[in-house]
Amino acid sequence: MIEIDGSHGEGGGQLLRTAVALAAVTRTPVTVDRIRAGRPNPGLAAQHVTAIRAVAELASAEVEGLEASSSRIMFRPGDLVGGDHAFDVGTAGSVTLVLQACLPVAFAAKESTHLRVVGGTDVKWSPPLDAFARVFLPWVRRLGGEVDLLSHRRGYYPRGGGEVELVVQPASAWSPVQLSEPGAVERVRGIAHVSNLSDDIPKRMKQAALRGLHGVQDAKIEERVYPSEDAVGQGGALVLWAEREHTLLGADSLAERGKPAERVGEEAAEALQAEILSGATVDAHPADQIVTYLALSDRPSAFMVREVGGHLRTMAWLIPQFLGRAVEFQSIGNLTRVKVSGPGG
Repeated sequence: MIEIDGSHGEGGGQLLRTAVALAAVTRTPVTVDRIRAGRPNPGLAAQHVTAIRAVAELASAEVEGLEASSSRIMFRPGDLVGGDHAFDVGTAGSVTLVLQACLPVAFAAKESTHLRVVGGTDVKWSPPLDAFARVFLPWVRRLGGEVDLLSHRRGYYPRGGGEVELVVQPASAWSPVQLSEPGAVERVRGIAHVSNLSDDIPKRMKQAALRGLHGVQDAKIEERVYPSEDAVGQGGALVLWAEREHTLLGADSLAERGKPAERVGEEAAEALQAEILSGATVDAHPADQIVTYLALSDRPSAFMVREVGGHLRTMAWLIPQFLGRAVEFQSIGNLTRVKVSGPGG
């Protein structure tokens, strides 16, 4: 039984979700205590309960303490099972975070897995659906995962109600990466979307982003407006990604009440430009997710990031406890080299 301090490092939901996912993949019982102890509303929220329940179902696991506001869970995994699974967060809790928890487990199953999750698709403190689809999943595919996504409906705070479907094939092995140079920027693409809001908002997001992407020769942003039959509630986001010779970088900004559309565009463009100009080979958002898959590879990996955030440092602390692989940081100029060790360290 591995015992994890759920308040360590960033002390949030990602530590919890990754701990139960790694427990399932390695068939190792785990106790997570002091869950989100330093947060304003400590303990399990609805989306955390759904994520753990989803992983437990995929891993035939027994779970103690799985209820709202619980500060401690015990997770005992069994056999991994594929097949059809459906989960409803019941609120605008993030669909993409639930899926991120499920994916390593689904890849480790012996048969294909069909996941359907209902909740918030574009909500605060989580990857917007287009970032999940256009940045994170391409990284997973590059590392060896075969996964397809279908979006049925968008959902926003406070009701949620968005619906997303994933089909995941078993992964026999995970490929390492050695990325020291990003290569030239080949193109920048983006999606500016809103639901049940004025048609001019994504256009204004797009125009502000393109102004911020000055110097990028091939930059195109698609505008989307989802009607009521395709979305629950009002919301939106702008997701950008830069396709470079050796890598893929992303950035995003969420539309919020009282936040001008122009500011949404400016934020996303500023974030992407910072990644491009830094010379990073992985941007800050997927970095703390892909280290899990790299630690499952049979060879070492390394990549460059602009900054090491709390989530990535927390993953560097958590992963060795399950997989025995070190995640180390080395400053090189304005960047940090992230090294994931192979078998034997």
